[in-house]
Amino acid sequence: MIASHAASENSTIVPNSLLPALLRIYFKAVSRLLPGVAVRHAEQLFTLPPRYAGRRTQPLDARRETIVAGGRSLAVWPAGPAAVPAVLLVHGWGGRALQMGGFVAPLLACGFRVVWFDQPGHGESERGPVGLPDMVRAVEALATTHGPFAAAIGHSLGAAALGLALRRGFALGRVVFVSPPASMSEHSRNFARLLGITPRVRETMRRRLETRYGVRFADIDRIEELERVGIPTLFVHDGGDPEVPFAHTLRLSARMPRARLVKTWGLGHHRILRDRDVIGAAVAFVSGRDDALPAELPPLPMPAPLY
Repeated sequence: MIASHAASENSTIVPNSLLPALLRIYFKAVSRLLPGVAVRHAEQLFTLPPRYAGRRTQPLDARRETIVAGGRSLAVWPAGPAAVPAVLLVHGWGGRALQMGGFVAPLLACGFRVVWFDQPGHGESERGPVGLPDMVRAVEALATTHGPFAAAIGHSLGAAALGLALRRGFALGRVVFVSPPASMSEHSRNFARLLGITPRVRETMRRRLETRYGVRFADIDRIEELERVGIPTLFVHDGGDPEVPFAHTLRLSARMPRARLVKTWGLGHHRILRDRDVIGAAVAFVSGRDDALPAELPPLPMPAPLY
C-alpha cells in the first residue's frame, strides 16, 4: 500500500508488466551481491510517487489554499459555502486531486461543501518520499483545517488512508471506498517479486520503513479493526481491476457491518473515477439516497422472456 515508482505513470498500487527488464536484472544481481545497496534503492522506489500523466485542469474555478501536515505543505482546493456539510475527496498513489474532479459539481449541486487536495509528494504539494502514514496524517490534518466532514470518497491508496484514519478515530458520517487495497504485506511481496528482490532484502526494507513511519505492516493489515467502524459504507470496485483485485473489496467489505457493494465491469482501476454512473451512485450514497443503488454497473439487463 506504498507503491512503486517503477510502475506506469498512472499506476496506483502494483507495478505493471511494462516494468523495464533491465531494472529487474539490476535488482536480482544487486540483491545478491550488494544487499545494502539493493535495500536503499528498493526503499526509494517504494516511496517515490510516479509522475502523474492525466488531466491537468481543475474541475472548477476553486481557490487554492495551503496547509501543513507532517511538516510538509499540501495544496488544497475547497468549494461551497462554509456553513454546509462537507465532503472530502482523497486520491490515490500517483494521482492528483484532479482525478476526483468528476465528483465535485454533483456534490455541490446536492448542497455540500467539497474539499479536494494533492497528497504529500504529489501534484502541487511538497515533494519527497511518501508512505501510507503520510497520507493518513494528511487526512487527519484536513479534518482540523477544513472539517468536520460529513462524508469522504477515497480512491485506491487514498481509500486505504481513509480506512486507516477511521480505525484511528477519524469522524465521518458516511464513506465511499473506490478500488481499495486490503494488504500492505501483500503489496510488498508483489513489489519484491516483480523487481526480483530477494526475501532478505524485502524484509530489511520492510523493517526500515516500519522504523521510519513508526508503524508495522502487520498492524496496517489488521482489517478486522474495521468491524468497529459502524458508519454506512459504500464499496465500488471493478471486477477486472488489473491493479487492485476485486477480492480486496470483498475482504474489506466483509469486515464492515453497514457495507454496501457495487461491482462494475470494464472500468478498470482509473476510468472508474470518470464514469457517470459510478459518480452518481457515490453522490447518491453520500446524500443518503442509497435505497435504489444497483449491485452492478452497468446494470445487467433483465432476462428475455421465454415464449
